[in-house]
Amino acid sequence: MNIIVCVKQVPNTTEIKIDPVTNTLVREGVESILNPFDTYAVEEAVRLKEKFGGKVTIVSMGPPQVEAVLREAISLGADEIILLSDRKFAGADTWATSYTLAAAIKKIGEFDLIITGQQAIDGDTAQVGPGIAAHLKLPQTCFVRKVDNLEGKKMLVERLMEDGSDKVEMQLPALISVVKEINTPRLPSLRGKMKAKSAELLVWNCSDLGLEEKLVGLNGSPTQVMRIFTPKHDKLTEKFDGDPDEAVEKIITTLNNITK
Repeated sequence: MNIIVCVKQVPNTTEIKIDPVTNTLVREGVESILNPFDTYAVEEAVRLKEKFGGKVTIVSMGPPQVEAVLREAISLGADEIILLSDRKFAGADTWATSYTLAAAIKKIGEFDLIITGQQAIDGDTAQVGPGIAAHLKLPQTCFVRKVDNLEGKKMLVERLMEDGSDKVEMQLPALISVVKEINTPRLPSLRGKMKAKSAELLVWNCSDLGLEEKLVGLNGSPTQVMRIFTPKHDKLTEKFDGDPDEAVEKIITTLNNITK
């Protein structure tokens, strides 16, 4: 079973810096980590590989420093790592990001399942996974908390809902995004860490994927941040002094006037 996991490197800090020209996050030089939700996606892929055989390929888009989280995924049991890195990819919104990742998956070739984390902690949109499925015209199920059965080209999963859960049968190849309830991620083993150091890293740019510059990065993003500002929280207060009974009457009168 060939599984592809799409992961993201996110800032490990509350000191977020914004590019004043593009109004996008500055990622270069910022301490970063593997997106916590993606650790569950990697773990589930490795578990499925251990049960059914095959391989796990990790794909991520970002600057060269993303190599660190890709090698971390190798230490957790993944087999291959691919980095999509090009200045032309910078500033991509969820549409352009999913488009680029989908192009990389097409280049990889045959696969049975794509797994993503529920969402990234720096954007919280939960749109990239479904976007990849849309670009590749694949069936998808989001918020998966359990893989019940996998037989032949059919997969049965349990999906978390606001009022409980339901079960969905999917035809493979397909895409699922998983929630943290699906498993408990393992810690990297010593053997895994040694393997991570020597693992080959494939780096693909815009030309390697055969993509037009106008369709990727900031140029290919239909949604763009026009302005960033801190909202003001002004509070109007009024103090009522004097006799408590009179103060209560004034408060009641004031509240009645506000609600009229």
